[in-house]
Amino acid sequence: MPWTKIAKAALGLGAALTAVKSTNYTVEGGERAVMFDRFQGVLEETIGEGTHFKVPWVQKPYIFDIRTKPYEFTSDSGTKDLQMVNLKLRVMSRPDVPRLPYIYQTLGLEYAEKVLPAIGNEVLKAVVAQFNADQLLTERPQVSALVRETLIMRAKEFNIILDDVAITHLTYGPEFSRAVERKQVAQQEAERSKFVVAKADQERRAAVIRAEGESESARVISNATSEAGMGLIELRRIEAAREIAVTLSKSPNVVYLPGGEKMLFAMNGPSH
Repeated sequence: MPWTKIAKAALGLGAALTAVKSTNYTVEGGERAVMFDRFQGVLEETIGEGTHFKVPWVQKPYIFDIRTKPYEFTSDSGTKDLQMVNLKLRVMSRPDVPRLPYIYQTLGLEYAEKVLPAIGNEVLKAVVAQFNADQLLTERPQVSALVRETLIMRAKEFNIILDDVAITHLTYGPEFSRAVERKQVAQQEAERSKFVVAKADQERRAAVIRAEGESESARVISNATSEAGMGLIELRRIEAAREIAVTLSKSPNVVYLPGGEKMLFAMNGPSH
């Protein structure tokens, strides 16, 4: 029967395609493969991009992504002055390609998740413990450089390459924040007290200068009076009286009444 022949041919073709597919595998761009052999174990050679041959059932490839990946984690660390700080660290990591077989043997495909949080927290705690809480802000570039240098060295021990390490976030514990706030308030009060003291000192100096000026003025007037008589005082009295008269003359509420007893008789006399 022709249908039977077609079915047999299709079955044979499918089996052939399955056999071909089972003997080939593809490594995409940005990836590398590590081959596990049932008889030899993990082969030492790292396999690059492209389509490659494998022995079915005997060999099995494991694909690694070797592109640089970001990874973030946080750590609560104690400072040198026993303050708690929360830091967030971001690293850009990738595997050491020639060491991929060893990475697979010791850590597996999830090597980054197993290694980076552990060594990251270890390095952060060790570095932060060398600084006081306020130094983490004033000397942040030095802190970041020390974290970067130490973490790169630790990652190399696990055949991981770090292209970038940065502290992206830093916050202090509530106790330290309250202490900083109290310190700022105390500094403001100290500045206010200094201003009050300086103001009182300036007022004292002004009073002394004013008293010295009045004393000198009295001395000059006394000397002038003793030398020229009371003429100067009389002149000052006349000048003061003139100023008072000018001021009163301009006021609408002031009425001039002549002095003497005759004024009263004039007011009580008969009207014409």
